[in-house]
Amino acid sequence: MTRTDRMGDSGPLWTLSATDLCRRYADDTASPVAAARSCLERAEAVNPTLNALVAIDPDGAERAAAASAARWRAGTPLGPLDGVPVTIKDSLNVAGFATRWGSRLYADHRADQDETPVRRLRVAGAVILAKTNVPELTVQGYTGNPVFGVTRNPWDPALTPGGSSGGAVAAVAAGIGPLALGTDAGGSIRRPASHTGLVGLKPTTGRVPRRGGLPPIMLDLEVVGPMARTVHDLAAAMRILGAADPDSVAPNGFGPFGTPAVPERPLRILYVPAFGTAPVDPEIADSVAEAAGRLAGLGHRVETGRFDAAIAITEAWPILGQAGIAWLMRAHPGRSDALGPDIRALAEAGANLSAGDLFDVQRMALALRQDLAALFAGHDLMMTPTAAALPWPAQETHPDRIAGMPVGPRGSATFTGFVNAAGCPGISIPCRPSGAGLPIGFQLVAPWGGDETLVAVAAAYEAAQPWSMLWAGTEP
Repeated sequence: MTRTDRMGDSGPLWTLSATDLCRRYADDTASPVAAARSCLERAEAVNPTLNALVAIDPDGAERAAAASAARWRAGTPLGPLDGVPVTIKDSLNVAGFATRWGSRLYADHRADQDETPVRRLRVAGAVILAKTNVPELTVQGYTGNPVFGVTRNPWDPALTPGGSSGGAVAAVAAGIGPLALGTDAGGSIRRPASHTGLVGLKPTTGRVPRRGGLPPIMLDLEVVGPMARTVHDLAAAMRILGAADPDSVAPNGFGPFGTPAVPERPLRILYVPAFGTAPVDPEIADSVAEAAGRLAGLGHRVETGRFDAAIAITEAWPILGQAGIAWLMRAHPGRSDALGPDIRALAEAGANLSAGDLFDVQRMALALRQDLAALFAGHDLMMTPTAAALPWPAQETHPDRIAGMPVGPRGSATFTGFVNAAGCPGISIPCRPSGAGLPIGFQLVAPWGGDETLVAVAAAYEAAQPWSMLWAGTEP
């Protein structure tokens, strides 16, 4: 393992950011074909250890890269990601790939068209390399399933990268493409990003249109978003993913994703170090507190406070996944044996839920939105840790203790699910790692529609604390 590989123009192409790659394409010192081959070679070297990728398309990547190279030679690139290698989470349909969703239930499912966000990347010239591993049906906070097995963290392969976008972050952190596309229904972009030293954005609900995908077992609580090693790359991806959607049957009211710019006045940030008595790893608490001080050092007004209104929805969150899986299984009668034992138990629990149980969760979500509206009347952003625990052993679905206290399956996910329930945007930003060198992230949450503000603040923090200059890689 190495924790000292530094990104820069002098390194192999797989070490470069999307921005640096496109600059090299423009001045003809690198080509999209060479970049794709470099990332595929990197995958060949590290994927046997990490198990981040579940399907690779070298021929399709080569064709897309060659077409991009021709555009760059002609001076007609399609945009900021033309020729950039990307990976796609295996819960999103990609034409020509199987979409197995980590489940034997979908063993024979093959996509004949791209889901909307994937199509947007492809139309913008991005080179799709591969699909990344997920937990079964993407309803757990680690990454492993009965079809493809366990994914490991590039910073320490004995540990998990989290989930459910664990394969996605492992790929980016290890150099298998500078960008990954994932989904987030309760923290599945943000927490894995925090466990692997990346920046990850959960956009406002509806900001990234979705059509042509898998059954929506989490309805619109699940959104699509990017993970990257640099904020500049993430912003470039959002300019493509978050473009206005004139073809939508129900327009979402968003214009194009604009150039992020922090307001000239200092932002008012409420720093919430814990929700109630839920435990937080002491190293995470110390690192995030330090990050709060660094935000204050950038001129923002950071105030420490509480937001215990999120506790109820956090505790009730498993009900939504259980109900969604039970709904899904109504379309697959007699197929419960195709599910792994953990997911089968969730399906059975969901089948026993009442309408009152679901109404209670909806009521909690409504109360949460009202409480957040009150909070954002006096503050521009909320700050929390992204995850309550450092990465744990890769084969385990969750840590059983945090800060010496016993916790359940959602113990590490305390800080993220409420953001989905409210529909707000949230971003995870790397901060000082643990004493053992494991990544830690902090979360910023904005009011509905505040995606650009989050990205702008992340960019300013990155400029002052350049985490993207230090990243993980598993050496062959």
